[in-house]
Amino acid sequence: MNPFGNPQKLLKQLQSAQERIQREIAEMVVEASAGGGMVKVTMTGEKKVTAVAIDRQVVNPDDVEMLQDLIVAALTEASARVDEQVKDKIGSLTGGMKLPGF
Repeated sequence: MNPFGNPQKLLKQLQSAQERIQREIAEMVVEASAGGGMVKVTMTGEKKVTAVAIDRQVVNPDDVEMLQDLIVAALTEASARVDEQVKDKIGSLTGGMKLPGF
């Protein structure tokens, strides 16, 4: 007898769980900020930026580089948050095992 049970049934369960997690990731929204909240970014689980908010106080024509750095920092943080949440969701599905395609 196979210790893993019916392989077709197991595969179907894994596919169903993968589809569920993909839906959850698609619906996920994260927010991140930089500069003490002066620049805020909203990003989906698919890493699509849906909003950027910039406080007027940080807009200085003489220091555009600072604003650029804050935007990059907020985007980087949002991306890292998505990665962490995706990793957590996949880990819950696989029990920590690394499976190809996940």
